[in-house]
Amino acid sequence: MQTYVAHYRSPAAADVRGTGLFEFESESRAGTKGNLRDARLKMLELYGKDAVSWNIDRVERKRATAAASDGQLELDFRPPKPERKRAKRKEWW
Repeated sequence: MQTYVAHYRSPAAADVRGTGLFEFESESRAGTKGNLRDARLKMLELYGKDAVSWNIDRVERKRATAAASDGQLELDFRPPKPERKRAKRKEWW
């Protein structure tokens, strides 16, 4: 299963206001209905009936952290990319 991070927000007129994010696991791919359903179920599980009116803004995959790489820094020895040259505009008249 993949770990995702969901960002949620309550409507402006809600009794219980809330914004923030939480982590959840899902077998579905990011951005699918199954993934959003899993996020919604986890949000209701965490926050209960207060979260019924809340909306999920976006879902993104959780990125690897320094702890996942055992605290080892990664060095990039690739040469820098060459600067892109802008196309010269040709006059048509």
